[in-house]
Amino acid sequence: MDFTVPENLIATLEDALLDPLMWLQLLVLILSFGVAVLLHRFGSHYLTQGGDKPGLKHFTLGASQRLLFPFTMLLLIVGSRALYKQLALPVIILDIAVTLLLSLAIVRSTIYVLRKAFTPSPLLRAWENTLSTVIWIAVALHLLGILPEVVSTLDSLAITFGDNRISLLWILKLLVSVAFFLLLSLWISSALEKRITRSSHISASMKVGISKSMRVVIITLAFVFSLDAIGFDLTALTVFGGALGVGLGFGLQRIASNFVSGFILLFDRSIRPGDVISVGNSFGWVEALRARYIVVRDRDGVETLIPNENIITSEVINWSYSDCNVRVKLPVQISYRDDPETAMQLMLEAAQQCNRILTEPKAVSRLMRFGESGIDLELRVWIRDPQAGIGSVRSEIYLAIWKTFKLNNITIPYPQRDLHILDTAKI
Repeated sequence: MDFTVPENLIATLEDALLDPLMWLQLLVLILSFGVAVLLHRFGSHYLTQGGDKPGLKHFTLGASQRLLFPFTMLLLIVGSRALYKQLALPVIILDIAVTLLLSLAIVRSTIYVLRKAFTPSPLLRAWENTLSTVIWIAVALHLLGILPEVVSTLDSLAITFGDNRISLLWILKLLVSVAFFLLLSLWISSALEKRITRSSHISASMKVGISKSMRVVIITLAFVFSLDAIGFDLTALTVFGGALGVGLGFGLQRIASNFVSGFILLFDRSIRPGDVISVGNSFGWVEALRARYIVVRDRDGVETLIPNENIITSEVINWSYSDCNVRVKLPVQISYRDDPETAMQLMLEAAQQCNRILTEPKAVSRLMRFGESGIDLELRVWIRDPQAGIGSVRSEIYLAIWKTFKLNNITIPYPQRDLHILDTAKI
């Protein structure tokens, strides 16, 4: 079969619309479109039952879902075209439709394969259909031979500011250039970040710092290259740089401070992913270091976003800065009728029942003072996993102490007060 697009497309379509037989081709296009939409809807519902698991099967299902509509409509039109040829009816409009549907199928499959091959950011996955449509429109205009006229029309829609001329075509070129270089930079930075993450010779904080620095540099270079690709005068960026400096001086001080503080945290290694820290009322382990904040997750599963500036300028307790071993103190009070040495030995035995307690340094018990209601003792134990929580250790040891005290008749006193009643008659 020979599918050709007339050179003078507009004139050909104008003549074709005057011929009643040409309207039969439009009827075929409408019916084929309706059938293809219905098959695509039901077929997509069936294909999505395959789930989101990665693999060759999922890749094939995804590609089939994207190609179902153009290929279904293409088959219907090709069949109708063969019938029209047998009846010696004109097929100009059907030839044009076949060309456009083939280009749509190729563009959709190419974009999908590239997305799967390069594993880009979620932003590209969300805009995949829009990107495919834009590229297909440009390809369709080129195949139909009307792209030069469209380009000329877009270039004529312009506004002049002094010596600068900004047209709609220039804006579209800028958007396309920025999008291309931005996607390329995100893919390069993601690939380098994965390579750095797999390295065993770099610490966790340095991995994050290097990755963030490379991402910023690569995206900045991509933006500069995109401007240079469309012939933009880069010296005009000096004005933008001055405006940015004024903005930092007035309204963006905190944002710039958090950004710089984030790089300080990354490179001085004072806070690293996985560290257990306390900042004010927030206690938990560091999940991630971002450009503007750090993510701290507590035992309740609540994630707190703490600005980097607060970490730099305020006091932070890092429970695992140089050593993960943490000492836990458990105060206990016994009655004056009980033997404190026996109670202290029982407390040490109770501590040994907790699996998280370290054998070195050893757990110790101390007599702290003679209180108003009883003798104040204190058990001191060491753990090496504070990220698993300290409250659970306290609860387990206190429960063991309570049981062993009950078995050995060691009493925990109530608060006591001595009241002296004066004889009011002698006052």
